[in-house]
Amino acid sequence: MERLNSKAIWLFFFQSLKSFAVLVGVAFIFSSELLIVSIFMSDFWTPVGLVLLVMAIPLAIILPSYIWARLSYRFWRYDLADQAFKIERGVIRKRYISIPYDRIQNVDIYRGLLARMLGLSDLQIQTAGYSGAVRTEGRLPGLDPRVAESLRETLVSKTKITHQGL
Repeated sequence: MERLNSKAIWLFFFQSLKSFAVLVGVAFIFSSELLIVSIFMSDFWTPVGLVLLVMAIPLAIILPSYIWARLSYRFWRYDLADQAFKIERGVIRKRYISIPYDRIQNVDIYRGLLARMLGLSDLQIQTAGYSGAVRTEGRLPGLDPRVAESLRETLVSKTKITHQGL
């Protein structure tokens, strides 16, 4: 099975950074009352303690985001099998997707701002009968643009061979 481009780690990192920032922000809001009380009731909250707190908050966001990005990259793979295009992904909950070539309706390549900055492309496969109107059934983020174009052409040609789809 093939892997995504190694720069996809940074794509996953920036995407997960938002999620972990929200989690830490919510945790900070819920614990702020306890934090304020402990500041006034403890001798630890000297300037050194406050500096440590200010350094700990970004670390609590950046470190888990990077670890999650590495794991996401490690567990995201794809393969052009004989009868179907296969995708494996997921860190905690594994997802195995098999898309038969005769169900493929459209293959698109997207390049968002962050992906363009990293020199990556996002391949999206839309299929017949998929109920997700907004999302696509098959998605490969973090591909090299040449690999994405080659993969798109291969999928289009395999779809045409089955005389259905595109």
